[in-house]
Amino acid sequence: MISARWRRGLRGLLWALQALLVLAALLLGLGNLWVVNNSKAYVYSNWAALPENEVGLVFGTSPYTREGRGNPHFKGRIAAAAELYQLGKIKHLIVSGANPDASYNEPRKMWQALTAAGVPASAITMDFAGFRTLDSVARAQHVFGLDQLTLITQEYHAYRAVFIGKKLKMHPVAYAAPGEESGPAFLPYVREVLARMQAILDLFLLETQPKFLGEPQRLPLEPPAVPEGAAASANQP
Repeated sequence: MISARWRRGLRGLLWALQALLVLAALLLGLGNLWVVNNSKAYVYSNWAALPENEVGLVFGTSPYTREGRGNPHFKGRIAAAAELYQLGKIKHLIVSGANPDASYNEPRKMWQALTAAGVPASAITMDFAGFRTLDSVARAQHVFGLDQLTLITQEYHAYRAVFIGKKLKMHPVAYAAPGEESGPAFLPYVREVLARMQAILDLFLLETQPKFLGEPQRLPLEPPAVPEGAAASANQP
């Protein structure tokens, strides 16, 4: 038989575990509220209200779900990026994701889908070191020299991406791409709750750096148009 002393100790342990779980849930909730409230003013679902930027950053994800069907989050990001380009809201796209092996290459899949959707290849730059959201945003700043940009992803993810960009002293806005909120495609929404807390730890406590930065790279952006009269004047001695 378990003695009264052991029973009291066990009850105390269970109480402590419950208190820790409550505290963890509270911190998780507060952290998520901070990320969302800090970012929601910069996340747009209406393209007409979205500010124009030269560059849009499309975050990578697999074209397929684990069940082998088309991933609605991938399709949504591609459709949103192509739409913004065709509307003139952005002039160039960075497709940033992982490419761990020859059979899985997110940037190349995005490039293929975007060109098939009518975006010129010259308007797309592939970033193969976008291993995490933090890496993609930090590389946009340090490698591609961007201070302002449009982040293209689903709304649930856009809050964290904007939060990271703001902490890096950037001026991001985000366009909420269509996605799916039920079935297997709902799992990223659940993981995002924990990912937002990880972002807070990375940015404010751990000072996590991107896995790979590399050398600065100039984007092939078109120079601003010069009025014909001004160009002629500039060429006169």
